[in-house]
Amino acid sequence: MNAAGHDGAAGAPLSAEDAKLVVLARGARARAGAAEGAAVRDEDGRTYAAATVSLPSLRLTAAQAAVAAAVASGAQELEALVVVGEAAELDEASRAAAADLGTGLMVLAGPDGSVRIRTDR
Repeated sequence: MNAAGHDGAAGAPLSAEDAKLVVLARGARARAGAAEGAAVRDEDGRTYAAATVSLPSLRLTAAQAAVAAAVASGAQELEALVVVGEAAELDEASRAAAADLGTGLMVLAGPDGSVRIRTDR
């Protein structure tokens, strides 16, 4: 997302709610010093943010961690997922975790928040 909040791929602006997810994902990534940060919004508008988990006994993508936080809080459906990091595409494990809850919008953004990929269902 550029400074005006526009999707770099299509030029269409992200909604304020979706731009908030970019900010939350960037913050989670920065706080943890992780490879990726992610944020999701559930069917009630609640947001959850997480970073990549890389422990000897547990490995989660940032998206998996954010989805897990949402599910642990009672979410049954996700409206949107944003992942921030260096990757050129969203990995299969992250897509699968989001798909489990019927996520309608998936956004992959660079570390600066610029949107690389946007997928609407």
